[in-house]
Amino acid sequence: MIDAQTLHKSLLSIDTHIDIPWPEGPGFLDETRRCVDLPKMRRGYLAAGCFAAYVPQGPMMPEAHEAAFVRAIGMLDRISTMGGTQARTCRSVAEIEAAHAAGVPMVIPCVENGHAMAADINNLSAFAARGARYMTLTHNGHNALADSAIPRADLGDGPSLHGGLSALGRAAIAEMNRLGMMIDVAHVSKSSMLQAAEVSRSPVLSTHSCVFSLCDHPRNMDDEQLDALRDVGGMINITAVSGFVRRSMKPDAVTPKDYVDHVEYAVSRIGLAHVGISSDFDGGGGFAGWRHAGENLAITTELVARGYDAQAIAALWGGNFLRIMRRAEEVAA
Repeated sequence: MIDAQTLHKSLLSIDTHIDIPWPEGPGFLDETRRCVDLPKMRRGYLAAGCFAAYVPQGPMMPEAHEAAFVRAIGMLDRISTMGGTQARTCRSVAEIEAAHAAGVPMVIPCVENGHAMAADINNLSAFAARGARYMTLTHNGHNALADSAIPRADLGDGPSLHGGLSALGRAAIAEMNRLGMMIDVAHVSKSSMLQAAEVSRSPVLSTHSCVFSLCDHPRNMDDEQLDALRDVGGMINITAVSGFVRRSMKPDAVTPKDYVDHVEYAVSRIGLAHVGISSDFDGGGGFAGWRHAGENLAITTELVARGYDAQAIAALWGGNFLRIMRRAEEVAA
């Protein structure tokens, strides 16, 4: 029998999508009202978090593009320093493994929404230089790179703008491959996702989505999309946003059992190697029993109860993500 708590403490666990307050808001080093701060990471034995420089979608105009880029740079600068001397900002698999061996919590920077690129692929180098390991191609609303799963009527969006990826979106993926940045297809439309999986030279992933067959939300991935992730060696990281776990349900009505149902469906459909865990904490994620990083053990406990062994749980909690990250590094090299 596996003891869930003992196993959980030993994991190189990575939450693949966490937001930060912005403007800066409460700090990271002390206990706060945030879902993820350093004390909660330690209490929940979260080894590493991917912290997102999130940029909301705005008009595709020069002024809005410039503001988006400036915001993203400011957020990445904050993310890369928020751990001070108590947490280590990691930019590679080797750095992550070394920090874990040393028992040091880790911060992994990333960017959410390709709008932050300001329609200029040269700006991706600035993100990579600040440690960003992935970029989510869109958020809610179409942008210059791709169509979104959730169009924004207030921005004049129709059902589709590009029919998937734009020419700029394809060029951005090629540049991200060159830089070793992973391609995040959370938030993008189905056509954008399938095209990204086809054109990227490294495996694409969704850092925070759920399964459409269990919850028919437009942000979730259907079986064809799941199969495409498997076929290119990619992965889906199941997210803790309650409305993606159970349609129109309040957080108090969703439980770790409901969440792990999505993990199990994806594992059954496309294989253990293509599934992971994420929370979207401080960006809408959380439900009864898993409201913050200090409660991460709840997910491991449910996995143990369903018969997952130590190797499988380690893969779900971070091993599979590191495989994708390592492959992106190999492609860049």
